[in-house]
Amino acid sequence: MNRQLIRSYILLVAVAIFLFTVPVAFTLTQQLRDDTAVSVRREAATMALLLGNDDTISCDALEQMARAYTSETPGSVQATAAGGCAPDLPRPRRDAALTRALEDGTPTSDWGTDFIWGRQLVVTVPARERTAGQDSRRSPVVGAVRIVYGTSDMTARFWQIWGFRAGLAVLVLAAAAAIGAFAARRITAPLRELNAMASKFSDGDLTARSPVTGPPETQTLARTLNQGAERLDTLVASQRIFVADASHQLRTPLTALRLSLDNIADGVDDEFVREDVEQATAEVVRMSRLVNGLLVLARAEAKVTAAEPLPVRDIVDERLTVWRPAADERGVTIALRESIDGRLLVMASPGALDQVLDNVFSNALEVSPDGGTITVRAEARGDEVVLSVLDEGPGMSDADKSRAFDRFWRGQGLTGRSGSGLGLAVVRQLVTDDGGTVSLRDAPGGGLCVEIRLRAAPRSAG
Repeated sequence: MNRQLIRSYILLVAVAIFLFTVPVAFTLTQQLRDDTAVSVRREAATMALLLGNDDTISCDALEQMARAYTSETPGSVQATAAGGCAPDLPRPRRDAALTRALEDGTPTSDWGTDFIWGRQLVVTVPARERTAGQDSRRSPVVGAVRIVYGTSDMTARFWQIWGFRAGLAVLVLAAAAAIGAFAARRITAPLRELNAMASKFSDGDLTARSPVTGPPETQTLARTLNQGAERLDTLVASQRIFVADASHQLRTPLTALRLSLDNIADGVDDEFVREDVEQATAEVVRMSRLVNGLLVLARAEAKVTAAEPLPVRDIVDERLTVWRPAADERGVTIALRESIDGRLLVMASPGALDQVLDNVFSNALEVSPDGGTITVRAEARGDEVVLSVLDEGPGMSDADKSRAFDRFWRGQGLTGRSGSGLGLAVVRQLVTDDGGTVSLRDAPGGGLCVEIRLRAAPRSAG
C-alpha cells in the first residue's frame, strides 16, 4: 500500500509539473525564436534602407554596420545592388528567396527546417530606391540584403531552458518521493499496527490488541477488531475450561469402569463370562483412547498457544526414548538415521510436536511387523525442517492415503487392533496450526512414510 500511495503521489506531482513546465518551456522557446527573427529582420531592414539610398555616405555606413554586425553577432551580411553599392560585401546566391525579394519585393525568413530551427536563419529583405515624396513601399527594388544568422547560441539557450526545467522537475519529483514516503508511512501506520495484531492473532496470541489511533475510520476498525478479539478470547477460554472439565469428567468414570471390569474378571471362574468381561474391557480401552483423541483434537483446534522456536533434536530424542521400550516388546527397532544439528530450531507450539510424534510413532508401531524397523529421518531444507517416519508395514493405497487424515477413519494394523481414527487428524491439525504440512507417501521397499514439514526458526546473529 505504501508503494501505491507513493506512486500515486509522484504521478500527481509529475502531471502537475508537466502541465506547468512544458507549456512554459514551449512558450520561452517560441519567444526566443520570434525575438531572434524580429531582431535579425530589423537589422536587415535597416541595412536595406542604407542600400536603397545608393549614396556614398549610406554605402560606407552599410559596410561599417555589416562588419560590426558580423564581428559582434553570429550572423553575416550579404548584399546585392543594381548601383554597385557596398562592393566589399559578399553577394548572396541566387535562390527563390532572393528572386522573391528582387522581383516581388517580398521579405522572407528561412529557418532551414519546420522543427524548431535549423543550423542557421536566413533573412532576405528587399532594398527599395529612396525617392523624395514617394511611398517607399511602392518604390522600385534596387537590391537586397541577406543576413545568414547562426543558431548555435539559440540552441545553447534552448537546452538551458529545457535542461533547467528538466533538472528542476527531477529535484521536485525526488522531494515528492521523499515527502510521499513519509506521508504514506504516517497514513498507513495504523494499518500496519492492525496487521501486526492480526499476525499475532493468527499465531495464537489471543491477547494481542491494536492501539486505537489514526483517522476515524481506522479507529473504528481497531475498536471493532479489539472487541472481536475480546469476544474470541472469552470463547476460547470457555472452550478451554470445557475441555478441561470434559477431560476430568470423562476419564474418571472410564478409569473406574475399567478397574471394576478388571476386578470382575479376576473373580469370575466362568470362561464365557470372563470372555465377555474382556471384550467389555477392550471396548472401554478403545473408548478411553477415543476420548483422549477427541480432547487432544479439541485442544489443537482451540490453538491456545503461539508457535515459538523449539529445539527439534531434543524433542525427537525424548520421544524416541519414550517409545523404544514399547517397540522392544515387539522386537521392533526404532532408528534415527540422520544426526540432527542440536542448534536447529523449528516453529511449533509447546507440546504440539511431542503429540505429533507420539501419534505417528503409535501408528507406525501398530502396523509394523514383529522384528521390523521404524526409521526416523530429519534434515533441514532451506527454510523448512523435514521429519520423516518410515515403517515396514503394509502401506496404504492411494484411496486410503486420501482418507487417512479424515476423522474416525481407521486402517487395520498387523496386530489386529484398530485405532481411534483420530491420530492422523490430530497430527494434521497440530502441524498446520504451526504453519507446516504433513503428507503420506510410499516408503522405499514397502511400508508408509509420514513426512512432516515444519517452519525453521531463524537463527540468531550471534
